[in-house]
Amino acid sequence: MLLYLFIWEHFISRIIEYSFHKVTHQTAIVMVVLLVIMLAIGVSISVAVGLSSALAMLCMLDANISFATFAQRLFAGANSFSLIAIPFFILAGNIMNNGGIAERIVNVAKVVAGRMPGALAQSNVVANMLFGAISGSGAAAAAAMGGTIGPMEKKEGYDPVYSAGVNIASAPTGMLIPPSNLMIVYSTIAGSVSVAALFMGGYVPGILWGLLVMFLAGVKAKKCGYVAERRIPAKDAIPSLLLIVIIIGGIMCGVFTATEASAVAVAYAFVLSLIYKKVNLKGMIKIVVDSAKMTGIITFMIGLSSIMSWVMAFTGLPDLIANGMLSITENRYVILMNIILLIVGTFMDPTPAVLIFTPIFLPICQTFGMHPVQFGIMVTLNLCIGTITPPVGSILFTGAKVGNVKIEQVFKELLPYFGVILIVLLLTTYIPAISMTLPTATGLIQ
Repeated sequence: MLLYLFIWEHFISRIIEYSFHKVTHQTAIVMVVLLVIMLAIGVSISVAVGLSSALAMLCMLDANISFATFAQRLFAGANSFSLIAIPFFILAGNIMNNGGIAERIVNVAKVVAGRMPGALAQSNVVANMLFGAISGSGAAAAAAMGGTIGPMEKKEGYDPVYSAGVNIASAPTGMLIPPSNLMIVYSTIAGSVSVAALFMGGYVPGILWGLLVMFLAGVKAKKCGYVAERRIPAKDAIPSLLLIVIIIGGIMCGVFTATEASAVAVAYAFVLSLIYKKVNLKGMIKIVVDSAKMTGIITFMIGLSSIMSWVMAFTGLPDLIANGMLSITENRYVILMNIILLIVGTFMDPTPAVLIFTPIFLPICQTFGMHPVQFGIMVTLNLCIGTITPPVGSILFTGAKVGNVKIEQVFKELLPYFGVILIVLLLTTYIPAISMTLPTATGLIQ
């Protein structure tokens, strides 16, 4: 009996453990290969993620257990209190986009940037930062601000390609300056990461992005002779801007959570749209339906990505990738991760990218000593850059369509802006204070 126990402990158990890890690692690799192949042939991301995860589970577990686990993880992934904020912020953004608030924000932007060279282009950047901060959507900001300021710029003789380039380059700032739906999704996937801390961490990178875009826009405006304009009163936009104060101030003072703040945003935006008399009952029904469709897509994607995260954890894929990356470099500033995320952002929308790659890269970054909040801002920044990069960049296509210019033309215009945006990315990656100072100063991070 003792001999049998000795053999089991020192030989058989290790052989079984080795065989198990080998099979699970192979299954994980098969899952990733299937995912890449399906995305390459044009299968939708949700189907590709769900199907590859399901096949991986069937390779490792009994069919009954696999199907039960699949259903449980699908529900558990979407069953999060913090995720309730997403449909409310989407709805608030759609109400503001159609409720006359965008025009008033443009007036505020003119007050801020009206004395600078290329005043309308500069105002476009400020307006994108403000509108994005209220709606949480870069694409919505590009559509609303481009559609409002674009005709004014055309009337003043601005080059349409220049105007579209400035609009596209600055629109992603709304995904960094809170509230940000992408940060809410990251917080849910990352676990015990404060949404409020992420919100505060996004301010400095988002504003720095906007200021550098304004600098480049001003340099070219001066060369082209685009002049400043007189300041205009913008008192009617103060109620719209108060929404930022209410949301962020309420969260910081502990009046309500980020989820509750999203409901407050909807109520406030709805009241403003009624005051401005821009939305009727029929229009409101359409806004609600459109918001529900977008929410359904995001929630379904989150549920499916939760299944893939479970499979990754079960197979040990994050450890496998971590060991591989550590064998290449021990650079704590994870430049390699930035490169991967930049590439991923060019062909994948930000939300599924966060859902898929956070469980893989976050543990690796934590071994380097990077705080989850800094990593979250770094991921958001990388994927924001992807939204203005072909072939899938949603903001790029939205801005080009609104500006009535070709993708090829505006992409060439964007090249200098990519340079300064990459500087913001490197600063955020190399200098933790860029994203950590405000959360630490406000007591959200100990």
